[in-house]
Amino acid sequence: MLDLTQDVRDLTAAIVDIESESGGERALADAVERALGALPHLKVERSGETVVARTSLGRGERVLIAGHLDTVPVHGNLPSRVEGDLLYGCGTSDMKAGVAVALKLAAALPAPNRDVTYVFYDCEEVEAERNGLNRIARDHADWLTADFAVLMEPTDGVIEGGCQGTLRAEIVVRGKRAHSARSWFGVNAIHGIEPVLARLNAYQARRPVVDGLEYHEGLNAVGVRGGVAGNVIPDLCVVTVNYRFAPDLSEEQAREHVREVFDGFEVEFTDSAPAARPGLTHPVAAAFAAAVGGEPRAKLGWTDVARFSALGVPAVNYGPGDPNLAHQQGEYVALPKIVESERAMLAWLSA
Repeated sequence: MLDLTQDVRDLTAAIVDIESESGGERALADAVERALGALPHLKVERSGETVVARTSLGRGERVLIAGHLDTVPVHGNLPSRVEGDLLYGCGTSDMKAGVAVALKLAAALPAPNRDVTYVFYDCEEVEAERNGLNRIARDHADWLTADFAVLMEPTDGVIEGGCQGTLRAEIVVRGKRAHSARSWFGVNAIHGIEPVLARLNAYQARRPVVDGLEYHEGLNAVGVRGGVAGNVIPDLCVVTVNYRFAPDLSEEQAREHVREVFDGFEVEFTDSAPAARPGLTHPVAAAFAAAVGGEPRAKLGWTDVARFSALGVPAVNYGPGDPNLAHQQGEYVALPKIVESERAMLAWLSA
């Protein structure tokens, strides 16, 4: 059983040492459920490998603190080890240090100044349909009711507001097959992608300011598919592009922008996910920012704050891990960052 009275650094190591690759979170979810179930001030519920614990003190506001239990596959980086002020191991940064902080808050604050919902969920690192938050939003939406949410994603101890949206599209270029010995009878579709690449090379990405934070968009080729055989002029070539768009655009507006960039070409959209506004204008968010300190910045990437935004809950990313270390074999977290994150959030919920 996890000991929630131990130092947050030791608790992080204990959580890291419970292997929890996506789809294999049960042992960790069981340990979290048992530890939280022993706290009389919390109501604990579970769906699959997602554990939700809530206070019910009748406060005027409710905040939600969420963290995912799963990691990418282990790659010779367990068990954890400490070297100086660094804790190494799979999931240390993304995001078991954040989970440890949330568990410490749950245990240390029987009477927080706001009601708190703690969500520890599964399958964040894999396809969206398996995501535990998706399942909870579908089957138990009331569990996620809140005025404000903090997602303990690795941000190196800095508030990162909102997130970018993302979409992928295929730019299709068609030609005509022919024998490569008589190529003039055909139209080479691979050669035909040159203007597509030229538009990408000339593209000037927007850097809009949304609710006081600057986002930096990007439109890039991420794949090229074409070719039939070594002696055939290809009649089809597809360039896959990824557009990372700021939260002042809806998914449909983002799709329309891509259509405009590639006007004259056949464009097929394959997937997308919405952006989320920073959520820093809410009074609860302002109090959180004051407790944490530092200068908030835009989240340049997509995170589950978008799921909360879709539910009408403003949300930010904040956690002790370094996002640049996520998924690396040599992943680590700075131990002082975990301590500071715990201190700041205790101050926020105790003041």
